[in-house]
Amino acid sequence: MISPLAQIHPNAKIGNNVTIDPFTVVYDDVEIGDGTHIMPNVTVFSGSRIGKDCTIFPGAVIGAIPQDLKFVGEATTAEIGDRTTIRECVTIHRGTKDKWTTRVGADCLLMAYVHVAHDCIVGNNVILANAVQLAGHVLIDDYARIGGHCGVHQFIHIGAHTYVGAQLLIRKDIPPFVKAARDPLSFVGVNSVGLGRAGYSKESIDEISAIYHVLFVEKHPVSKSIELIKTNFPATETRDNILSFIESSKAGIIKRNAKGGDED
Repeated sequence: MISPLAQIHPNAKIGNNVTIDPFTVVYDDVEIGDGTHIMPNVTVFSGSRIGKDCTIFPGAVIGAIPQDLKFVGEATTAEIGDRTTIRECVTIHRGTKDKWTTRVGADCLLMAYVHVAHDCIVGNNVILANAVQLAGHVLIDDYARIGGHCGVHQFIHIGAHTYVGAQLLIRKDIPPFVKAARDPLSFVGVNSVGLGRAGYSKESIDEISAIYHVLFVEKHPVSKSIELIKTNFPATETRDNILSFIESSKAGIIKRNAKGGDED
């Protein structure tokens, strides 16, 4: 299952039923889980931790040192969860002493030419389309979908079940459950289709829509919107997740475009 034309360091920990194709290089201090397939011309540097049943396509580079001038060689990792697919020429860099790791979760799809910089934490079931570029310290929650050629500024937080259009600059936080598009990046509605596919009930989707109507459509200051949401909506897990995201945002959240959203 391991090609004699692959170069594998003797200290690398290779699981059962792993396939490693010709001209791939696996360095010391690497762990590769059972059933994973690494295709030709992949480089897996020290500190990489690859889960079970992953597929890594040609030209990918996993665990290279970060492009951060503050990095001084500290022992950090790049982690990939189970059943994640890494397409051609994706680059995932190790962390720094900020988080000590860069992590991509389970059941993700990173399409060709995606870059995941140091200290990014990408959740489970995330899809990053072709050439999405994540700067350092980006946090992406579960089930987010980001369109091709988007650039994400450092320290940005993208919430769960979001849907982001293509070829956009993301420099503000995107709260959970919404669609974001236009230039500058704006709220354009609730991701009702994605939420329905994920098993959210109509009642939950209606609750989310009503909360975001207060936040984005009624044109209150954010602090006033938070106050109104706390007063007018009963405490639920969904409501509290939205409020927690907004209140903890350091970069500030996206706004609604003056032309209006798709689901006002």
